[in-house]
Amino acid sequence: MGYPRKLTRRFKAFDNFAISFTIINIISGIFSSFGFGMNAGGPRILVFGWIGVSVMVLFVGASMAEIASAYPTSGALYFSAGKLAKRHKGAWSWYTGWLNFVGQVGGTAATGFAAATFIQAFVSMQWPSYDAPLQHTVLITGAILLLQALANTYTVQLVALLNRISVWWLLIGMVVIVVCLVVMPDGHQPVSTLTSFANNTGFQNGVYAGMLGLLVTSWTFTGFDGSFHMSEETVQATVNAPRGIMRAIGYSALTGLVLMLALVFAIRDYAAEAAAAAPPVQILVDGLGGTTAKLLLLIVIGCMLFCGLANMTSNARQIFAFSRDGAMPGSHWWHTVSSRTRTPVNAVWLAAVCALVLVIPGWWSHTAFTAVVSVNVVGLFLAYAVPIFLRLRLGAEFQPGPWQLGRWSRVVATVAVLWIVFSSVLFMLPQASPISAGSFNYAPLALGAVLLVATVWWFATARRRFQGPVSYGSPDEVAAMDLI
Repeated sequence: MGYPRKLTRRFKAFDNFAISFTIINIISGIFSSFGFGMNAGGPRILVFGWIGVSVMVLFVGASMAEIASAYPTSGALYFSAGKLAKRHKGAWSWYTGWLNFVGQVGGTAATGFAAATFIQAFVSMQWPSYDAPLQHTVLITGAILLLQALANTYTVQLVALLNRISVWWLLIGMVVIVVCLVVMPDGHQPVSTLTSFANNTGFQNGVYAGMLGLLVTSWTFTGFDGSFHMSEETVQATVNAPRGIMRAIGYSALTGLVLMLALVFAIRDYAAEAAAAAPPVQILVDGLGGTTAKLLLLIVIGCMLFCGLANMTSNARQIFAFSRDGAMPGSHWWHTVSSRTRTPVNAVWLAAVCALVLVIPGWWSHTAFTAVVSVNVVGLFLAYAVPIFLRLRLGAEFQPGPWQLGRWSRVVATVAVLWIVFSSVLFMLPQASPISAGSFNYAPLALGAVLLVATVWWFATARRRFQGPVSYGSPDEVAAMDLI
């Protein structure tokens, strides 16, 4: 790919799958956004929206996997965009990288914020007198980001080990939660519940409210580009990275549907639980009792912490690669690799600080979480769309790697791009009515600010010096420069 090696290949096939599976993290995604779905569409959207969006994400993942097989680098999306573009390679690469950056930061911020929210829910259950103000959520998020940055500062073997543990924590935890929700409650909702619809968004248009509810599934299925970003640290990356993407999405779709159904059928008092501070926690309390609910909540919190850790790992690799090509302010700082751990330590800390900045509006905003989620979903999926679109435009000139879609490639890519455009527009729109300072969806402002800075910087200086991914020389010359 034209780069000297700075990172070590110590991720095996399971490790590569594990990072995307951990970032998708069905328990973290479903539990953190289930309440939003209860109010924006209800069971009909939660269940059938899950199925529909999962299928669309499989199209996106398959197209990305094909590209990952052809260009297995840490630069991932922005690198492949620069290689697939016929003209203006630097511009395509530049904007893809910045969209990927803001989406990755949004994912790191959102998972940390969700974990902080559920930690506060646990504390409130343990000590009912505890008050859980918004400010405490932001402070706890900061502490979580600090711990995750410290873990990512050490060797990639530690990250790989934690990701392996997280897979089993997630799978065993899901089985425990589902079995408890099936066996312990005195009764369950009838099958007809699956078709019930709820709209507590404040908007009169039920179709619009239901489409907003699709954010639950879309938010859960973000971050599977993590397998792509870890390519330079994965053995046989041209095969294992695309397989990691597809397995993570497929297994998450199936296990997530089981968990979603278990939660929907365990609902006791819909109105009261939908209005609770943490609706899925209230469902556990009502159906299983306080003690069991607290134990299961620890499983959920653990999943969220593992998810955030993997998010930050992927985020740091994107920053490292983007800086390696001189595309970020202070690039020489961010692509530095520790001689002791062989990890991009500075990039890790930049990811943590940027994520903390993104959650600061949570100090006063009740809708900050859904706004950060929208930043995550829209930023990442738009970054996914660019190389897929460019691959479409390239047509038969595209040279696939060992993992490919064959004659279905263009059809799958077309569906993927259309879905991304539709969902991105939807999630930039208002998510609660009436619209006020506390309910405003600031995702368009956050994304707009980043793109504005990127555009001004591009036309001011970057277009004259940034021509896309850098090539350090021929394969033999690059091999002689390898730093490990």
